[in-house]
Amino acid sequence: MAAILVIEDVQTEAVVLTGYLRQAGFQVATATSAEEAKQAVSQAKFDLILMDVVLPGESGYEFCRALKKDPATANIPVIFCSSKASEMDRFWGMKQGAAAYLVKPVDQTELIQTVKVLTARA
Repeated sequence: MAAILVIEDVQTEAVVLTGYLRQAGFQVATATSAEEAKQAVSQAKFDLILMDVVLPGESGYEFCRALKKDPATANIPVIFCSSKASEMDRFWGMKQGAAAYLVKPVDQTELIQTVKVLTARA
């Protein structure tokens, strides 16, 4: 099954998201910041990255841009999962290279469906 990195600094949100993903049979690793995520990505191969926009230090947008510029990680699909729900937030997230943008609180069915579609393409 696909390996997913969840980058979320709010522990409650991280527990909910990883719970949904593990229940669906995915392998899940977590990070609480872009800095931690960089380390995780350098040490393991992920089939998908699910991240918040608002993170301590570097934002999710900045980290997504960096991932898409690096040939080693450019093809990893990114899903933003954020409480920032305006059309401009969605537009900006997709412009950074994200494959999808989900709004919190995340619908479990929509999350799993989106992850399955994106990991099937990888």
